[in-house]
Amino acid sequence: MAKLLLKARLALELPSINAALNRAAKALPEPVQPVAQYIFDAGGKRLRPFLTVLTARLLGYRQADVYDLAITLEMLHAATLLHDDVLDNATNRRGKAAAHTVFEIPPTILAGDALLAQANAQVAAFGDTRLTRCFSEATSQTAAGEILEIAAQRRVDVSAEEYADIVRGKTAWLIRASCQMGALLAGGDATQVTAAADYGENLGMAFQMVDDAIDFAPESITGKPTGGDAREGKLTPPLRLYRLSLPATEQTAFDAAFTCGLITEKDAIDIAGRIRKAGFDTLTRQDAEGYLAAARAALEKLPDGSERELMRQMADYVRDRQK
Repeated sequence: MAKLLLKARLALELPSINAALNRAAKALPEPVQPVAQYIFDAGGKRLRPFLTVLTARLLGYRQADVYDLAITLEMLHAATLLHDDVLDNATNRRGKAAAHTVFEIPPTILAGDALLAQANAQVAAFGDTRLTRCFSEATSQTAAGEILEIAAQRRVDVSAEEYADIVRGKTAWLIRASCQMGALLAGGDATQVTAAADYGENLGMAFQMVDDAIDFAPESITGKPTGGDAREGKLTPPLRLYRLSLPATEQTAFDAAFTCGLITEKDAIDIAGRIRKAGFDTLTRQDAEGYLAAARAALEKLPDGSERELMRQMADYVRDRQK
């Protein structure tokens, strides 16, 4: 029942969120509009704008312009996806051809830049420097997380602390800012704004950890190739646990293949099967629960209400998601 309530509210908000995204795409310079519309039409969970709306509504904000603010971080996220796919030479994104393979590289990069500029302008239009500062910080933290991830690629000595810094930047900060902006728009007090930010950051940390566990699930469940992180040289928690479990000779062989980018699709499927058999994906989910507990604790500092219950259900959704 709880999952149905969350899905029902998301379904209720999605038309307004998508309409705001369409308005934003049409406000861009005409040459970059097709690229922006393409990345928006590729879909996505829309959890970031949904959380902005929930937080603002929880704190009493009832105006419709919340959607134009809520989508700004989704626009920033879309810009990073456009740029990431170019950097990674990715051919697909969410089951569709990556934008740069359709529109070529220069227009795709420039469309990402235009999206970021338009998002900045939409935030500034609210006339609150706190919102502008929040968006700016989210932009820089996301870029920092991406740089850290690139620096850590194909390294077998990435520590748990380094991994947390990467996740905080590349995933958690956008979710943190989504909740924080909703609280700021609603005029929340300092305690409420901090609580909303803490909730979002911890939810984001857990979301990425669960995502890392899902990466080693069978493709028949997720719809995505199994073990992509192993092939791409990302030492996520399940993969770190797997590596540490190997006998010395096998670990040496793994390190050589991992650092040189020689792990094949067949190797990745084999590694994923071993990770599932040893329960390293389950252990990663269990570790994510610590962040979810912190997210739920932060919610207790926010007013009681239907939106707070939905935000609590969001933590359960993150814990239980399979794809």
